[in-house]
Amino acid sequence: MVDTTQALEMAPAKRRSRFHATLVQDRKAQAGLLVLLLFVLGAIFAPLLSPFDPNDMTLDMMSGLSWTHPLGTDDLGRDLLSRILHGTRVSLFIGVSTVAIALVIGIVLGLVAGYFGGWLDFVIMRYIDLQWAFPNFIIAVYLVAVFGTGLLNVIVALSLAFVDDFARVARSMTLTLREEQYVDAARTLGFSKARTLFIHILPNAVAPIIVQATVSVSYAILGEASLSFLGLGVDAYTPTWGLILADGRGFITQAWWLGVFPGLAIMLVVLAINFVGDWLRDALDVRQAIDG
Repeated sequence: MVDTTQALEMAPAKRRSRFHATLVQDRKAQAGLLVLLLFVLGAIFAPLLSPFDPNDMTLDMMSGLSWTHPLGTDDLGRDLLSRILHGTRVSLFIGVSTVAIALVIGIVLGLVAGYFGGWLDFVIMRYIDLQWAFPNFIIAVYLVAVFGTGLLNVIVALSLAFVDDFARVARSMTLTLREEQYVDAARTLGFSKARTLFIHILPNAVAPIIVQATVSVSYAILGEASLSFLGLGVDAYTPTWGLILADGRGFITQAWWLGVFPGLAIMLVVLAINFVGDWLRDALDVRQAIDG
């Protein structure tokens, strides 16, 4: 019989080994991580990499690709490369912040509903079912209409729209894990319900939550871009990918670069995040780990 303490000590090493093994075999995940790294570095060093201030207007309007403006300029003479680089900061920040807030709220609701059951489960899940009946983007549009536009309001609206996804995953895992022997042992030893939930159940439910979080980041970035494209996002002085697309949609036949480059940035980031999400799903798949 394998000693439990020894098995627990070996688990992190096995997990790291599986992460490495699956990453070596997954070319798409490697490409996704590289693309994400480049965009993150671009966001961090945007002030240094941008040849111009993103809101500086010049007389060089609607100019094509050149050494001065590598990605051209828009109808107000603003450098497109500078706007995309600064837009990367905003879009990635909104995507990560949105998922972080939704993850915390959704996990708490899901853990409480799944562990305690009864009327708490009924009330929480009826709210989640009601939210589940509407697309996330429709909920976000409604909440932005209520709260108003702006960076903080967009993050709050998108976060509340994604809560149901995390709550369902957390509840499903809690319903399974609460019947495990180590949870019974925690109850027998007199551990508090909070400790049982967050120390014993949550760490064992983290794998599907991580996968859900990864996918949700790409959805949040698309959601922010869609809201900004419709004029419901951040203010007009804060460059985002959706706002850049919206500003250039009236000139798309005259200046193709106004739609291609911001659209390409959105596509590359979303695709890269999905590749990484697929890799994490495979790396954290318990069934494949057992078979391996």
